[in-house]
Amino acid sequence: MNRWLQRTGGVVGFILAAWLVSTVAPASVQPDDAVVDVRPEPGRFLFWTPAEQKFGYRNMERIFPTRVVSRGSAAIAELPRAKGELPLNFVHNGQPVDTDAFMRDTNVEGLLVMVHGRVVLERYGADLTANERWTSWSVAKSITSTLVGAAIQDGFIHSIEDPVTRYLPELSGSAYDAVTLRQLLTMTSGVRWSEDYRDPHSDVNQFAHLSEHSGHSVLGYMAGLKREAQPGTRFVYKTGETDLIGLLVSRATHKGLADYLSEKIWSHAGMARDAVWALDASGSELSGCCLSMTLEDYARFGLFFMDGGHAGGQQVLPANWVSEATHWAVRGDTANLGYGFQWWVGEDRTYQALGIFGQAMYFDPRHELLVVVLGSWPSASDKGRFAERQAFFEAVSKAVSSAPPG
Repeated sequence: MNRWLQRTGGVVGFILAAWLVSTVAPASVQPDDAVVDVRPEPGRFLFWTPAEQKFGYRNMERIFPTRVVSRGSAAIAELPRAKGELPLNFVHNGQPVDTDAFMRDTNVEGLLVMVHGRVVLERYGADLTANERWTSWSVAKSITSTLVGAAIQDGFIHSIEDPVTRYLPELSGSAYDAVTLRQLLTMTSGVRWSEDYRDPHSDVNQFAHLSEHSGHSVLGYMAGLKREAQPGTRFVYKTGETDLIGLLVSRATHKGLADYLSEKIWSHAGMARDAVWALDASGSELSGCCLSMTLEDYARFGLFFMDGGHAGGQQVLPANWVSEATHWAVRGDTANLGYGFQWWVGEDRTYQALGIFGQAMYFDPRHELLVVVLGSWPSASDKGRFAERQAFFEAVSKAVSSAPPG
């Protein structure tokens, strides 16, 4: 993906998942009181019009097969509110920008800012409400990696230093011999991969075609790749490797990702609604894409993560998992950010979960700051909108550091 990002200047995304999803038939449509004006075609997932995006991103379960991530029967965790809304004014490219302008400029449908566990700003666009879900794109990668931590805490996975072949023996004898789970998490396996979506012969496109004709082919395709560098020495963004991580977690826990996410987090963190996770042609969750939840449930996941992985009185993650997962392990290929365990890391130790078409979760541990942005950019990657969003994040950090809200 790095070459593609350099050409387009945008944020990382999970296009492979979109290709995989586009190959399967739509799920049966459930009754809904809302009037449906636009029903997008699954096969055009990457090329939906703005109107199709706004319907599709909040109605994934009406377009694709999905699996429910149950919230269980726990009481909803109310999000405390600050007394007033955080005022934001900053300058970007020589122009003054406030919250309204930022949302308009960057096609934001959901915006939530929390400081010290309190909501200081929550806004919705014209096409999203507090009760509706919105899909995540590659933000899901960071949640999938968190399930690795949960599986370690539960004893299903021994260590991230284990070879991947310990859990996926089908990869024995391939370029993944001697590759560790740590290297898979940081995308430094050294395995050759092309994520050029405009090249019909690239790995990402070839993998998609195989999936279309033969079902779930993650292991078969990935086992056929060649090595181009020593493991641990080079970052190359490989969506196929996030699929391997999800498959590894499912193998180790003997549970689907949606069920395990429900068991460990969703049913204990006070989520307001069930989430839904899109499936590939074999019926497995798309590990790096298309987990849909409400804006406030994104925030509840963020609070769970910032709290070190505590939920419902349980320690879900190893004590050091959050700090290690968000440690700059290697320089990435996007906006001078480093890469951790499927998290993008700033030089100032801020970190982000990023997805194409305008999705992001931003964390600044210095101020216990969490920002969730849900968008519908007209293109998967947009250099201008990405830069303005980064400037917004920096402005929020500066605002809360200089005058913490009351």
